[in-house]
Amino acid sequence: MTGLLFTLSGCHSIEASHRQLTPPLEQIGVSNEIPREQCKVVLPDYTIEPPDILNIDAIRVLPRSPYKLRALDTVSVSAAAPLPDQPIEGPKQIELDGTVQLGGIYGSVRIAGMTREEAQQAIISHLRGTLKEPSVTLTLVQTASQQQVAGQHLVGPDGRITLGSYGKVLVVGMTVEEAKAAIEQHLSRYMDEPEVAVDVFGYNSKVYYIITQGGGMGDQAVRFPIVGNETVLDAVTQVNGLTAASSSRIWVARPGRSAHGCDQILPVDWMAISQRGSVETNYQLLPGDRVYIEEDKLVALDNKMAKLLAPIERVFGFTLLGASTLNGINNVNSRNFGSGF
Repeated sequence: MTGLLFTLSGCHSIEASHRQLTPPLEQIGVSNEIPREQCKVVLPDYTIEPPDILNIDAIRVLPRSPYKLRALDTVSVSAAAPLPDQPIEGPKQIELDGTVQLGGIYGSVRIAGMTREEAQQAIISHLRGTLKEPSVTLTLVQTASQQQVAGQHLVGPDGRITLGSYGKVLVVGMTVEEAKAAIEQHLSRYMDEPEVAVDVFGYNSKVYYIITQGGGMGDQAVRFPIVGNETVLDAVTQVNGLTAASSSRIWVARPGRSAHGCDQILPVDWMAISQRGSVETNYQLLPGDRVYIEEDKLVALDNKMAKLLAPIERVFGFTLLGASTLNGINNVNSRNFGSGF
């Protein structure tokens, strides 16, 4: 496979040697060694781009004091000495009308727009009609803002994520740590010392491509997300191996790592990888790589001949059909005349 000849234009680098390597990815240039199956490199810090999906955990997102309860907030209400078999305890969500349901015969109390202390006193006043000297403890469990901040957030085409009523935050081009800092800084306008945990839920922006020639019937191109550990062999298994129209001539086309960098063509010895367990050309794939699987020339020739001859066969078929139809009509007329009609 290393004897493949490519007609190339522009600036290219063709990998010929197969020595082992250990440098990090940032130190690998066009002329340096290439990561392979048993000498892989760790990719640089992931930079966020559309359409990645971020997962945000709201560790501390408490609104600035004094906070007034709102609809969809969750509070925990606990009453001492309630009626038998009718306890008042556990988390309760404030309804859209601003009330909280206490359950049983206790009914509901409107607490939206109140501070925690005011809401606690409102519940105590409400329960005085049912309980003697009620004692109530109310704590804020979760605010509606936590529901807007926490969860999965798609990085939009503008490079921002949406945090509901708290607006948008620009995260494009940032690492996870930088995005965390940006989100916390944005939320600090509305909250008291916010703290969040950020991770990438969907790695959608860093991909590699598998392009398979279709033996004269069109090429197939499929993209897969990069997770940092894929090799050429992994890529081929993603498309269920080589098809009947594929040859074993494979190479990796790697774009230049800068605006003025040279692209690379890395020939793959598929027979050595698959039959001898060789790792020399089982390259580690990097974002933007194209794994190209060439067509079988005999299959391509056969398909091209079939496409070339198909119109002729179609015309010939119509001609035969027309001639057969005319012969059938003549035979019918001959029999009719012969019988006296």
